[in-house]
Order: sequence, then C-alpha cells, then structure tokens
Amino acid sequence: MERIAGLHPHALDATRIPACTYSHPQVASVGLTEAQARERGHPVKVGTFPFVGNGKAIAMGSTAGLVKVVFDEGSGELLGAHMVGDEVTEMIQGFVTAITLEATEEDLHGVVYAHPTMSEAMHEAALDAYGRVLHI
Repeated sequence: MERIAGLHPHALDATRIPACTYSHPQVASVGLTEAQARERGHPVKVGTFPFVGNGKAIAMGSTAGLVKVVFDEGSGELLGAHMVGDEVTEMIQGFVTAITLEATEEDLHGVVYAHPTMSEAMHEAALDAYGRVLHI
C-alpha cells in the first residue's frame, strides 16, 4: 500500500503486530514468547504479575488474569508481552508501542502509570522481571 501511495515502504516486522482474542477471558500478546526468545538465542528475564494484586482489578471483581513480559537479559530490550484477563485487548497497545520503539526495562521502569488502573499490572510485570515488583 505504501508503494502504491508513492511512499517509501518499510519492512514489516510481524513481531510488532498485536494479537488479540476477544473471548472471556480476553487474550492479547505482542512480540516473542519466552520459548521463541530462547530459541533465537536470547538470554531472557521474565516477569509476571497476577491481576489479584492490582487494585483496579480487585475493585472491578476482575482478578482472574495476569501479565507476562520477556526481556533480553543483556540489552534489557522488551522482546514480548502476553496477557490474559479483562481489558487486556485494550492494554496491549502500550506494549506494542514499547516494542516498536525498542524500549528497555529501564525505560519501562521509569514510566508513571495512572492509579488505580489495570495497566499498572504491566508496570508490575516489568518490575518483577528484575526483582523490583511492588505489590506482591
């Protein structure tokens, strides 16, 4: 389409396209799974955070779910993010943006998340990968 429009096409990186399943619970992911990252030779750091530790999820009665993130241990680059639970198909875009911009754990640790929000679980998972989780 870019070529037809007279633009300079850019290479498509399928790992930067979000996958969303509109089921109950919802499922959303972007990037590499932990297994795929290891298969590609990345030493990884993995973090998870269950919704049961998230204030908004508790208030909504939506504590069944979790966020999982996969980082390259050497560079700190976010390689993948995977979520199950209410509202995750809305939340995944934050990780899509982070992967597209080649964000690192340091970048994500410095982000301030609104409170109380479901997306705070994304921050907690990133912190968990480096032993810094706050609410578990």
